[in-house]
Amino acid sequence: MAKPKLLVGLGSCGVAAGGMAVYNHLKEVVPQDLADIEITSCIGMCWAEPLVEVVSGENRTLFGYVNEEFSDKIFEGVKSGKLPEENRVRESEEGKDYLGKQVKVVLRNCGVINPEKISDYIAVGGYEALKKCLNEYTPQQVIDIVKESGLAGRGGAFFPTAVKWGLFAANPAPAGGHKYMVCNADEGDPGAFMDRATIEGDPHGLLEGMLIAAYATGADRGYIYCRAEYPLAIKRLKIAIDEAEKNGFLGDNILGKNFNFHLKIKEGAGAFVCGEETALMASVMGRRGMPTLKPPFPAVSGLFECPTNINNVETFENVAYIISKGAKEFNKYTSNGTIGTKVFALAGKVKRAGLVEIPVGMTIRELVERIGGGSSTGLPLKAVQMGGPSGGCIPARLFDTTIDVKSVTGTGAIMGSGGFIVMDEQTCMVDVAKYFLTFVQSESCGKCTFCRIGTKRMLEILNRITNGSGEEKDLERLQELAAAIKKSSLCALGQTAPNPVLTTMKYFPEEYEEHIKQKKCRAKVCKPLIKYGVLEDKCVGCGACLRGCPVKAISGEKKKPHSIDPSKCTRCGLCKDACKFAAIEVS
Repeated sequence: MAKPKLLVGLGSCGVAAGGMAVYNHLKEVVPQDLADIEITSCIGMCWAEPLVEVVSGENRTLFGYVNEEFSDKIFEGVKSGKLPEENRVRESEEGKDYLGKQVKVVLRNCGVINPEKISDYIAVGGYEALKKCLNEYTPQQVIDIVKESGLAGRGGAFFPTAVKWGLFAANPAPAGGHKYMVCNADEGDPGAFMDRATIEGDPHGLLEGMLIAAYATGADRGYIYCRAEYPLAIKRLKIAIDEAEKNGFLGDNILGKNFNFHLKIKEGAGAFVCGEETALMASVMGRRGMPTLKPPFPAVSGLFECPTNINNVETFENVAYIISKGAKEFNKYTSNGTIGTKVFALAGKVKRAGLVEIPVGMTIRELVERIGGGSSTGLPLKAVQMGGPSGGCIPARLFDTTIDVKSVTGTGAIMGSGGFIVMDEQTCMVDVAKYFLTFVQSESCGKCTFCRIGTKRMLEILNRITNGSGEEKDLERLQELAAAIKKSSLCALGQTAPNPVLTTMKYFPEEYEEHIKQKKCRAKVCKPLIKYGVLEDKCVGCGACLRGCPVKAISGEKKKPHSIDPSKCTRCGLCKDACKFAAIEVS
């Protein structure tokens, strides 16, 4: 019987939670003849990291919240043949709720294989889809299968993938030139980590998807454009490319066929606008990342004036599954014209934050309350923000909205690439709008006047409102500016920049009115609109708040009620954190 394996989750989330210490400890204490210690990546249960899975034959036992002390219990359990009962996260009610409704297509290998070993990928059927394409299908037949599947681009636009590939395939390489297949892994939405976690967990799945796409369309060169802030993803991509080349899956005459494909990684510097395809191509070519007018479209003239096709990570990761399992297995999940599954980075005020993949048609409520476990603070949930800075906020009263392109777009938000931030009653929606507009304004490439200056003017108005000096006319000004920016901006960054403001104004008008008319922030977030005070009947004069105040705004005698000088108070909240008697009031 084969030795058991201990898989330690070492995606970025696992490393950040202390997984590396657990891995090193197990390597030190577990004898090599007892078990193999391997790495894996994020299985999606970021809320339970560090994770260790014991694999023995067909049996897999997943442990969460593992530290060095508990890893010793796992070690003893492997030796004795009786694993610990506690911390079994897959078998727990939490684990069942989290995983039970998910459908793993894109994430099928994440947290299952060692992403740094091509042998692990091959053992679960890796590169079989590529072999099938090269041995059984013509390039057009591959495009036809993808068309039948209904796969649409998962970068946010949801444009039919087969249509895009067909347009690209119809354009030959220029004399002495190439055709380029490009992966957009420039994930820039705040709170989003889908691409990073997917690449860290299944880099060969991305390579195989790109190879199949290249075969179907006649591409012979490729780039993966990945932001440099993802060092672990880039490291594993480099390992995967090297192993794929050594095993004949990349390079010239792939698998003995007349098919050549060479792949490089281009590290981006973190400019959000480079997620737009023409700006991305400019960056790959060493130019400033700025969008350009279309036509010509990339399929006709893109990288180095050669035909170019660009899809995102999630789109490519679906391809091998579709070829292997068949189009009907993929398109059995459908809702309002959207087909397949969608990966989301579940974050914010939710108990079980992590990476999830759900079939389209699930409701927002099911995702937040069943899979995510509901509010992490115990306070009522207020909204979710979908689609990043280009998306919008959907209020709790619309949580029964199904997750598909048509339904989500109908709320004023967008599906986007998969950012999903949950907010509770302690969230100020005006402040949320200001946060996303601050991000967009700072990330504007500056090419379009309406995007460069218009977002600045909108941000100035929001700053004025949250500072307590807003006017009633400001709401009208925001609407006018938003309409002009959406109409006159060149790329999607500018065209969608006002969305967070427009959706919060639509669904939470009372909060804007309170900020302007009553100079009040109901969530007590906007500092100029709140005041810290001491409740005399609760203050025992212990002095904890006084000692913790960095600006000496608190005074008082020992064992007597203290007081806060509002002219000195910076509203940092340290006094409230220090007080053990709930004597600090925020009003």
